[in-house]
Amino acid sequence: MNWRNFFAELKRRHVYRVAVVYAVVAWLLTQIATQVFPFFEIPNWGVRLVVLTIVIGFPIALILAWAFELTPEGIKRAEDVDLTQGAAGRNGHKWIWIAATAAILAAGLFVGGIFNLFHAKQKAAATPANDKSIAVLPLVNESGDSAQEFFSDGLSEELINVLGQNHELRVMGRNSSFHFKGKADDSRAIGHALGVANLLEGSVRKEGDHVRISVALVDAADGSQRWSHIYDRDLNDIFATQEEIAKSVGDQLRVTLLGTATISLARPSNGNLAAYNAYLKGQYLYEQYNFDSAKKALPFLKEATRLDPHYAEAYALKARAWYLIGIIRGSEGKEALENARLAARTALSLKPNLAMAHAALGSTYIYADWNLKAAEDELSLVRDKDSIVLKNLSTIRSIQWRAEEAIALNKEAISLDPVHAILYGDLAGKLMSLGQLDQAKVAARKAVELQPAAPTGHSTLAAIAILQKQPDVAVREAELAPPGVIHDVAVTLAQQTRRHQPEADAAVKVLIDQHAVDDPLGIALVYAYRGEGDKVFEWLDRAYELHEPRLIGNLTNPFLERYRSDPRFAALCNKMGLPIPPMTLSSVF
Repeated sequence: MNWRNFFAELKRRHVYRVAVVYAVVAWLLTQIATQVFPFFEIPNWGVRLVVLTIVIGFPIALILAWAFELTPEGIKRAEDVDLTQGAAGRNGHKWIWIAATAAILAAGLFVGGIFNLFHAKQKAAATPANDKSIAVLPLVNESGDSAQEFFSDGLSEELINVLGQNHELRVMGRNSSFHFKGKADDSRAIGHALGVANLLEGSVRKEGDHVRISVALVDAADGSQRWSHIYDRDLNDIFATQEEIAKSVGDQLRVTLLGTATISLARPSNGNLAAYNAYLKGQYLYEQYNFDSAKKALPFLKEATRLDPHYAEAYALKARAWYLIGIIRGSEGKEALENARLAARTALSLKPNLAMAHAALGSTYIYADWNLKAAEDELSLVRDKDSIVLKNLSTIRSIQWRAEEAIALNKEAISLDPVHAILYGDLAGKLMSLGQLDQAKVAARKAVELQPAAPTGHSTLAAIAILQKQPDVAVREAELAPPGVIHDVAVTLAQQTRRHQPEADAAVKVLIDQHAVDDPLGIALVYAYRGEGDKVFEWLDRAYELHEPRLIGNLTNPFLERYRSDPRFAALCNKMGLPIPPMTLSSVF
């Protein structure tokens, strides 16, 4: 074969031009798929289908360009056409034909993706929720006194706890149920969002020492009432009233949903009303899940345990508040983590099967001790599935470089508590570490939507924007993060993306001046983005020496990916008693 003649023939038949146009259109379609599909929550397989179609279509397009020619008389075989005559016109027709074909293909893929999206949503909507499932909506405070809000919320939570003791009944967690507090969503929308077939709703009217509690069991599909009752009681008998309500609901569920199954009941954990109110106020503040709210929760929880030294739930919640403070304060949070450990152990001494206390103690093993085995052993003591326990197990798998397992556990936790912002924030971080940035962005946005004041939502979105080379978005999201060390690190990282070296250097200096003691890890991440390897390991070693709690959870951070093959990274993992990461073939930058 004369290769010179062959390539000349390729040129004569315009195959080169077709290849160039195909490549441009393929790039455009890939951009549409990667940027638009995630916005409409089209699964990743949709993007892969587009890419696969493009790859398969390339040789087909070249063969068609070689074999056929578009003429005014229609499509003809190339050998039957004199390509030296009217070339300009034919070329124009050919380009129009290619452009039209590409446009049709783009429209088809886009419409197909949208069809698949709505088909998937309709299929999900058509799937009935498990009939043995219920969400307890926050009882409405009708007392005319906002100070009694804690009281009605507490009744709601006790109902969740009591009903949750039945292993045959799926009871939605507190965070998900309370997401709908004060909202006007109808029963069908709430049932669909939470994936439950039944709702327990009602109201509380408290006047002096008397309380009236109205409750109703509602079919989430159509809003019809299956059962309702009103309880009038004196306030000094409120705990017995809670048990009576739970038993009545349980009996109704036993008849309508569970056949002959019985509802396992337990009285509330203490009989001291003042301790109970203090606990509820502490819980209200803790659930805002930020540094300031956790600090404000502690005095109420300390008061609850002072008034009732056997109040296991109050000790467990105190442990979680101390843990949150310790994590946010970085290397200065060691004392807070020790306080969390003490409170969790106290709770377990009072109630050995309390899942919240096991989860809190497991967290201290992970972040205070860097002891994954002890953490996993502790979490294994919880017999029933719990969203926070699953979240902690997910963290352990992530640290062990078992990212897929970590994500699966995180998603299982979300299935138990589908509107808990912290679970979505954790999922976003794990997806980001795996390089699935578009999915991570969806999860992070969901976390921000559910809880804008949480410490990591906007900072995660800023990190994703940096990895996707969107500097303006990164700066905007970083500045929206709540004040504190996480905010400061996010802003400094975002400032590095604008490539104004004097300003970037000045920002790093300010970060070091402010946080060299409490967050050397954050400084290491900034230097990792800047590509200054020696500085990265200098600050990682400092984080190790100061035993910064967040160090163990951030070794999988994508900003450190390019350094994982460095012997110094393996040495750090060995010093911490952690597995060495698998070799990576590419860098995120």
